[in-house]
Amino acid sequence: MNNAVSANKLELVRIAEAVAREKGIDKQVVLSAMEEAIQRAARSRYGPELDIRAHIDPRTGETKLYRVRTVVENVEDEYREISLEEARRIKPDAEVGDEIRDELPPIEFGRIAAQSAKQVIVQRVREAERERQYNEFKDRVGEIASGVVKRVEFGNVIVDLNRAEAVIPRRETLPREHFQPGDRVRAYIYEVRREHKGPQIFLSRTRPEFMAKLFAQEVPEIYDGTVEIVAVARDPGSRAKIAVRSHDPSIDPVGACVGMRGSRVQAVVNELHGEKIDIIQWTPDVASFVVNALAPAEVSKIVLDEDAHRIEVVVPEDQLSLAIGRRGQNVRLASQLAGWDIDIMTEEEEAERRQREFVETSELFMKALDVDEMLAQLLASEGFTSVEELAYVDLAEIANIEGLSEEIAEEIQARARDYLEREAKELEEERQKLGVEDAMLEVAHMTPEIAVKLGREGIRTVEDLAYCATDDLIGWRERKDGETVFHEGILSTKDLSPAEAEEMIMDARVKAGIIEPEEATEEAAEGTDEEAQAVENAEAAKASEGSESGQQA
Repeated sequence: MNNAVSANKLELVRIAEAVAREKGIDKQVVLSAMEEAIQRAARSRYGPELDIRAHIDPRTGETKLYRVRTVVENVEDEYREISLEEARRIKPDAEVGDEIRDELPPIEFGRIAAQSAKQVIVQRVREAERERQYNEFKDRVGEIASGVVKRVEFGNVIVDLNRAEAVIPRRETLPREHFQPGDRVRAYIYEVRREHKGPQIFLSRTRPEFMAKLFAQEVPEIYDGTVEIVAVARDPGSRAKIAVRSHDPSIDPVGACVGMRGSRVQAVVNELHGEKIDIIQWTPDVASFVVNALAPAEVSKIVLDEDAHRIEVVVPEDQLSLAIGRRGQNVRLASQLAGWDIDIMTEEEEAERRQREFVETSELFMKALDVDEMLAQLLASEGFTSVEELAYVDLAEIANIEGLSEEIAEEIQARARDYLEREAKELEEERQKLGVEDAMLEVAHMTPEIAVKLGREGIRTVEDLAYCATDDLIGWRERKDGETVFHEGILSTKDLSPAEAEEMIMDARVKAGIIEPEEATEEAAEGTDEEAQAVENAEAAKASEGSESGQQA
């Protein structure tokens, strides 16, 4: 009989060890769950008001039950507390705060108690398994995971990672990519969330980081840090550009990524179902880097506007279609790669625009400064583009213009400042007359002139601006009957980028109390990407839909 009892006790330990191995958790967690189940059953037998604890010996499996009472000066709960005097009869050296344990006889599990115990153990083991999964994968964010497709639900791919389940959301799969149960798949872990039903692991095959990690697996020089991936821009499933640089002058970063006969880059292309990849050598000179990024198109001239973080690229007429790419793909990827807004125009368009700007600037100077056409054109030809520049530039820059004296320069600057003061006063009077509130002037990128233009359209409070869309401010393009039609916005004539317009609206929403500041940051980032893509796609409409011959690595 004793042998049978001993065997049963050891069986308890073996069960705990087997469950722990199967679920990948600590054996003690399973034993603790068993102890809790026994405690619950014992309380239903002896009374829920008692503090009953169970202990399972992890070596022998022997189970003991105890009633626990705390030693106190004055007993208030006779079920869970014991006086110091009584405690010392049981344990002579007892002190206040000690626990007195009375061993209880073992209990027989009834059907209901056994079912309850099973539920407790299953729940505790499940919680421990979820915690183990979360702790394992939260530190793997940014890595590539490999698994087997279990099922596909509404385009979302459920992947078995052996010790956990993950999902590739539909938006994170490549276009025209179809999975069947049993297919092996690799993807990038971009987020792990702790949720009530267990950790949610999200994978992606479209993110630029996935491509960077694939190259790190294929190119030893990237893995050991000799070659660095500086930036990646992707149009998932279609085309990508990747910028690389070498920290060792003797190693060609592009050649290292391409590999012998293109073997390394081809391995990445195959994993991404034929996505074409341009590998570009990164250089600190932005202009040179943008020229390389726009390859295979030839560039005639580049003008950088560092304040607006914008680059104007001029190309020959026959290179426009190639530079923009099909549906704006080439310029969009180059812009993402460089981190600058890129405007592409032909040499003829640039010449026409320059001439138009020269005439407009000359007319502005004639009106604002009350000077003749010759002097106005002279100022415009020297590179001055606004009255503000003339008003606040160093006087010597005007006086050094050939044919102008210091006295004339002082007079020009004085007239420029007078004009700005008059204009500011007129704008302030009109703003107040329109009823545009003072708080509008505190919104990001807001100027008195913009406030007045908005006021004329009935946008007079921060709340009014908060409910505007970016298109309302800067306009939008759409393809109609084979032509690109531009719909003007309230501020179309202002030099306001999609990002600045989005930031203005988000700041108004924060100030109006509609959203929190951190929400504004997230929404602005998403909105800017969409707006920028829309603008770039519209620019692509200027070019033919001819095929793009790219410099594929």
